[in-house]
Amino acid sequence: MENLFRLVDYEETLSKRCIWVNGPVIVGAGPSGLATAACLKQEGVPFMLLERAECIASLWQKRTYDRLKLHLPKQFCQLPNLPFPQHFPKYPSKNQFIDYLESYARHFDINPRFNQCVQSARYDETTGLWRLKTVATCGSVKNEFEYICRWLVVATGENAECVMPEIQGLREFKGDVIHACQYKCGERFKGKKVLVVGCGNSGMELSLDLFNHTASPSIVVRSPVHVLPREVFGKSTFELATLMLQWLPLWVVDKILLVLAWLVLGNVEKFGLKRPSEGPLSWKNTKGKTPVLDIGTLEKIRSGEIKVVPAIKRFGNGCVELVNGEKQDVDAVVLATGYRSNVPSWLQEGEFFSENGFPKCPFPNGWKGNVGLYAVGFTRRGLSGASFDAVKIAQDIAHLWKQETKPKKHRTTACHRRCISQF
Repeated sequence: MENLFRLVDYEETLSKRCIWVNGPVIVGAGPSGLATAACLKQEGVPFMLLERAECIASLWQKRTYDRLKLHLPKQFCQLPNLPFPQHFPKYPSKNQFIDYLESYARHFDINPRFNQCVQSARYDETTGLWRLKTVATCGSVKNEFEYICRWLVVATGENAECVMPEIQGLREFKGDVIHACQYKCGERFKGKKVLVVGCGNSGMELSLDLFNHTASPSIVVRSPVHVLPREVFGKSTFELATLMLQWLPLWVVDKILLVLAWLVLGNVEKFGLKRPSEGPLSWKNTKGKTPVLDIGTLEKIRSGEIKVVPAIKRFGNGCVELVNGEKQDVDAVVLATGYRSNVPSWLQEGEFFSENGFPKCPFPNGWKGNVGLYAVGFTRRGLSGASFDAVKIAQDIAHLWKQETKPKKHRTTACHRRCISQF
């Protein structure tokens, strides 16, 4: 009898449903997934949008710092078919961008299925269909779903999981240790000596925020980095580069950008910020590393108010030892060590995606794989790259969907496992 009650309890807390989707399944309701969904709406193609969190754009809503603004002008960050409101500033804030995304979803009537964590996705060669298994948790109840579809769009993006580095002694360090995704504001670090590990855009901006909240930040720079002014003579550096690339080869544009950076910022190498041998655009294309767009951090580095230190050797009790032998007292550590794709953890496929979770083919050819598999938001070209992918994917799926859904004179119905049709 006891075993019977256990069985009943288990069946009450775990139920399975099989759902047929008459169109693509999109995994991820961030900007990339929303853009793809909107473009499919425009094409008249039904779809299912799955999101593991309880909101759209969970990275922006839950894992970004308060002072964040878009690093590029808004015209380079808007999604397809709906520009930013005219009253928004040139560089919208985090909250303004979230408002834009929510209005985007409302405008195109996009309604994701939230709290759907994809456990696995595989292509069934027998049926020619994709099968996705998800788990949705609501309190103590877990619901398992299996979505079956003809096309799968991976929109989980480049920043699905934070990267936590392995540094000797870090686990035993007694002070606060947080990843940049947990950082909101420098108020909690007032008066503290804070070590920021990572010198990308986030690391540089968090160092400035810490200084503005009267902390004493030091930033670890262990590898070469390109630092460019966000604007040159009132014009966005990115916008200038985009214009020049229409007329000049990339290597020439790189040279011009470095000259402009030297004129505006001076020689940054004497502050410990060694530049790579490749130009900033070439570096981005070959290594996938985005140049830092300076918003004031360099001025504080130049004045010595933000210190630049080399790579870490180990952490000790309340201190850090650097590779040059120097030791510094540290009260807290912020790991601005970036993010990575989580695609290999759930997508059972090895031809289109590489082991690092990015498509094997570089931009602009990394949006389409075989057997109905697509990728959006993996271009390393920000929101404009995601929008480019979304338009191409929607057009391609729409062409196939309209062909496959045309009425046929002779139709045969295959016997499959009973599924609930979503459309």
